[in-house]
This record gives sequence, structure tokens and C-alpha cells, in this order.
Amino acid sequence: MSQWLHDQQKREKWAAFMQTLSPDLDPQALRLMEEFRMVSRAIYHMNEQSVGIPGLSFAQYRVLMHLFFAEQMGDHGKLNPSEISERQGVSRNTMSSFIRNLEDEGLIERSLDPTDRRRFNISLTDVGRELVSQHARQHLESMGQCFRVLTTEEQETLLQLLTKVRAQVTKSS
Repeated sequence: MSQWLHDQQKREKWAAFMQTLSPDLDPQALRLMEEFRMVSRAIYHMNEQSVGIPGLSFAQYRVLMHLFFAEQMGDHGKLNPSEISERQGVSRNTMSSFIRNLEDEGLIERSLDPTDRRRFNISLTDVGRELVSQHARQHLESMGQCFRVLTTEEQETLLQLLTKVRAQVTKSS
């Protein structure tokens, strides 16, 4: 991570600058937002590294995981691009790019939807399924490691607080 994130003096100057732009800004809210941003960024980088598959981003890996989940849960193992896009919270254009790249790598395949020939469904290839199976445990263990520093009670409190903040943010948007 950059030195900026670890330089307390620079971060305090940033906070003071932000305060000049919005004098009514609660300094604690700014500190919370900055801390949340830093944690979010660190988790993002950890996720990218935990996949450990050259040329495959974490977002692309998540597409494979959603397809793997659909297979395991008996959802016929196929999802249309809109379903995957919605599950990941990304635009359909972004999802189209992911699908194209994953298809080029031989990890997924498209097939026409038998009930609606204007649509197509996405499913894992054997290679894609094997890749997810090999890397899922390592990825999930690294995710779990983030929160081992917290007690069970602290984790529950954090979950409640984040849920509350998410509700506020989604209500405003």
C-alpha cells in the first residue's frame, strides 16, 4: 500500500483540507469514511491476490463462483448474463466483457436458452469447474482470515453496524 495511507500527518492534513471545503462535516464521519475506504481497498487487493490465477481477476473468478454455486444448488447450472450481472452488482456491459474473456479462456460456454431463443445462458466448462474447485478453499480461507482478529461478539457488532450503514447508503442512492 502507498505511504500516503500510513502517513498520519498527511491524513490529518487531508482531513483538515476536507473540513475547509465543508465546515459542517463531522470530522468523525470523515475519519470513518477514510478508514472504511482503506479497509475496503486492502480487502479488494487481498481478494485479487487470493485467487492466485494468472490473468484472472477476482471479478471474473466471482462469475465462475456464481456459476459453480448455481450448479451445486441445482439451478440447472446455467445463468443468463443479466442474472450474473445482478448477483455481482455490475453493469451488463461489464458482465459482457467478463463473459467474453472467460469464454476465450475456455472456462465458460454460452448456449441458447431453450425457452427464449433471443437469450443465451452461461455455464461452466469442465476446465472452469476444475479451476473453481481448486482455488475456492484458498480464497475462502484468506477471506476468513481478515476477521479472525475480532471476537465473535465484535464480528456480530461489526455486521450489525455495516448493515445499518448499507441501509442508509442504499436508501440515499
